[in-house]
Amino acid sequence: MRDQIKRNNLIAASIVAFFTFFIALLVSVGSQALITAINNVWIAVILLFIIIALGIFFDIIGTAAAAATLPPFNAKAAKKISGAVQAVKITRNASVVANYCNDVIGDIAGTLSGAIGAAIVFNLAGSFSVPDTVLTGAVMTSLVAALTVGGKAVGKSIAIENANAIIFRVAKVMAWWEDLTGIELFKNGR
Repeated sequence: MRDQIKRNNLIAASIVAFFTFFIALLVSVGSQALITAINNVWIAVILLFIIIALGIFFDIIGTAAAAATLPPFNAKAAKKISGAVQAVKITRNASVVANYCNDVIGDIAGTLSGAIGAAIVFNLAGSFSVPDTVLTGAVMTSLVAALTVGGKAVGKSIAIENANAIIFRVAKVMAWWEDLTGIELFKNGR
C-alpha cells in the first residue's frame, strides 16, 4: 500500500513538474518578447508589478483553500446556492489547489519577476549608462523580493481571516466558467 502511495505521489509530482515547465516557458517567452518588443522601461515595470500581484493573488487563493472550512459550503450546497458545489470541491481538494496556486503559479511568478527585473536593469544600464550594474541589480532583486514577500505576508493574513469568503468568490467564478465551457475543474468533489 505504501509503495502504491509513493508511486502515485511521484507520478503526480512528475506531472506537476512537466506542466510547470511548459507553463513557465510559455509565460517567460511571452513576457520577454513583450519587453523586447516594447523596449520601454516603464511598461516593463508595470508588467513586473502585474506579475508580482498575480503571484500574491494566487497565494491568497491557495492559503484560503487550505484554511477554509467545509460545513458552511455544504449548507449552501444543500440550499442549491450558485457556487457552493464548487466551493465544496475547492475545499475538499485544498492540498491540490494550494499546491497549484502557491507553488506552481507562485514559483512561476517569482521566476518571471526576477527575469523581468534583470531585463529592466540591463535596459537601464544600456539606456542611461548606469555606472554600477551590480548595485542596480542588487537593488532590483531586493525590491522584487520585498514586494513579493511583503505582499504574500499581508495576503496570507487576509486569506486566513477571510478564507471562506475568498473561496466562495473563487467558487462563483469557477461556477461561471463551468457553466460557460461545460468543463469541470474537479470531478465529483474530488
